[in-house]
Amino acid sequence: MAATLCPFQQPPAGHRDWYLFEAVRSVPRIMTMLDRNPVSPTYGCFDREYWHYRTADFPCGMNEEFSLVLALAWATAHPQNPFFKNLRLRELIEASLRFAQKSSHANGACDDYFPFEQARGAAAFSLYAMAESCQLLGLKDPALLEFFARRGDWLAQHQESGRLSNHQALAALALQNVFALTARPRFRAGMEQLRDLALSWQHAEGWFQEYEGADPGYQTSTISFLAKLRQKTGDPKLSEPLRRAVAFAAHFMHPDGSYGGEYGSRNTGHFYPHGLELLAPESPDALQMAELFLRRGLPGRTRCYNDDNRMCAHYVYDWFQAWRDYAPVPGRDALPCPAAPQTAWFPAAGLLARRDERHCAVAAAYKGGVLKITGPLGPIYSDTGVMLRLADGTVLVSHLVNAQNEVRWSPAQNELTVRGNLCRRRAALMTPWKQMVFRALTLTIGRLNPNWLRQLIQKLFITGKAVTTSTFSRTIRFAPDRIEIVDEVELRGGQMVVEAMAAPDSTSIYVAASNPFQAANLLPVRRLGLLRDKLREANRGRQTHVVELTAPPKV
Repeated sequence: MAATLCPFQQPPAGHRDWYLFEAVRSVPRIMTMLDRNPVSPTYGCFDREYWHYRTADFPCGMNEEFSLVLALAWATAHPQNPFFKNLRLRELIEASLRFAQKSSHANGACDDYFPFEQARGAAAFSLYAMAESCQLLGLKDPALLEFFARRGDWLAQHQESGRLSNHQALAALALQNVFALTARPRFRAGMEQLRDLALSWQHAEGWFQEYEGADPGYQTSTISFLAKLRQKTGDPKLSEPLRRAVAFAAHFMHPDGSYGGEYGSRNTGHFYPHGLELLAPESPDALQMAELFLRRGLPGRTRCYNDDNRMCAHYVYDWFQAWRDYAPVPGRDALPCPAAPQTAWFPAAGLLARRDERHCAVAAAYKGGVLKITGPLGPIYSDTGVMLRLADGTVLVSHLVNAQNEVRWSPAQNELTVRGNLCRRRAALMTPWKQMVFRALTLTIGRLNPNWLRQLIQKLFITGKAVTTSTFSRTIRFAPDRIEIVDEVELRGGQMVVEAMAAPDSTSIYVAASNPFQAANLLPVRRLGLLRDKLREANRGRQTHVVELTAPPKV
C-alpha cells in the first residue's frame, strides 16, 4: 500500500475536527524527532539532540512520552488521518518503548535535565504515555510489562521536592495504567495514595498548588489528568474536586480563546482540553471553556504555542483524546461565548479576574500586579510589572511570587493595591566551565543524592528570591471604559536607574513550560521615562498609565 500524506482539510471554526486537524499535522514533526533506523543503537529514541545532533551526552527520558502521540495517530480512525493502522508506524512505536526500557536506570527511573537525575516528572509523563500506548496497540509483551512495573514501583516509592500537583495527578494516572496492564494490586493502592495526595493539595478556592501558588495553565493539566483517571476508574471521589477545579479555571479563559499566562505562579499558558470534554456533560464551565477553544483558540491561532521539542507532546496527545471524547452536549453550537460578566477575587491565590461583555482583565497581586487584558479579537494590554535596570547591570523586578506583598482589593472602589519589595533578577547562563563543574556534581554527589541537587537547582532558579530593600506600589483602578495603572517606586542603595519599563511578557524564574509564543508577545514594551527620571532625581518616582477600553467590532 502506498504511503501518502493527503492534506487535512481545515474544518469550520467550532468543529470537533479542529482537535484532530492540529494533532495530525503535528505528527510529521514528531516523527522527525525519532530515530527510525532499525540497525541504529538508538532506534526508537525521540531525543534528536542526543541521537542525531549529538549535542547531548544522555537521552532525555521525558521524550519517550511521544510514543503516545504516534499510538493515537495509529489508532484514530478518520478519513483524513493518513497514519491510521500504518504498519511501519506500529513498528516505530514498539521501538520507542524498547528504547525507553533499554535507556532507563536499573530501578526503572529515567533522566530529564542531567545524567543520573532520576526525574520523577519525566518518569510519570513517560510511564503514563508508554502504558497508554501499549493498551492502544494491544501489546502484552512480558519484558515491557516488567519494565513498566519497575518504573511504577519507583514512582510510588519516590517523592520530589516542591509541590507540583500536576505531577502527583499524572503519577496516579500512570500507576492506574500499570495496574490495568499487570493486575497487580500494589499499583492500584499506589494510585489511590497519589490521588489522595494530589487532592490534599487543592485549596478551598479550587486551585491546585504549583510551587508557590496557583497557576491556571497547570490547573488545566491537573484537571485533564484527574478526569482521565476518573474515566478509567469511575472514581466518584474525583467528581467534586474536579468541579471546583474547573470553576476556578473558567475565570482565566480569555474571550479570544487564549488562556492563562504570566499571572500564574509558573507563568504558563497550558490549555489541556481533554479533561474539559470529559467533564462537559456535567459542567457548564468545562463546556464553555472547551467550546471557546474550538471556536477561537484553535481557528484564531490565539492558543499558547508551547510547541518546542520538549513540550509539544503534552498538547498533541491531549488533542487526539479530546477529539475522541468530544462531548456532543445538546445546544452546544448555540452556546454564547464568552462567559457572562462577573468579578472574581481569590484572596489566597492573589488573583483577580474581571469580565464584562467585551473584555477579560486578570491581575496577580502576589506577583506585584501583573496584568493582562484581552478582548474577543485578541490581547489589548499585557504588563508583567515594573522592571528597573541599574547602572551596574542589576535588574530589579516586581513580578516574582511573594506572599508577603501587602494586598488590598476594594470591590466598592474597583481598586486593587499591591505593595512589596523589588527583587534582583537572576539570569545565570551556562558557560563551558560551569557546565564542567555541573557535570562533575551530577556524576558524584548528584549521582548519590539527585534530590539534593534538584532542590539546589529549584532554590537557585525557581523559588529563591534576592529580595532588596527597594519597594514598589501598584494600584489598578477598573472603570467601564478604562483601566488605570499607577506605579510608585522607592529606590534604596544609591544606584542610578538606566532604564525603567513594563514589558508584556517578562519572567524571571526557570519553568520549562513558560515563555511560549502568544499574540500578547507582540504588544509593545511600555517605557517608563517619567518614573526613571524621578528616580534619578530623588530615588522616588510615580507614573500613571491608562488603558482605554474601546468597544471592538462584533465577532
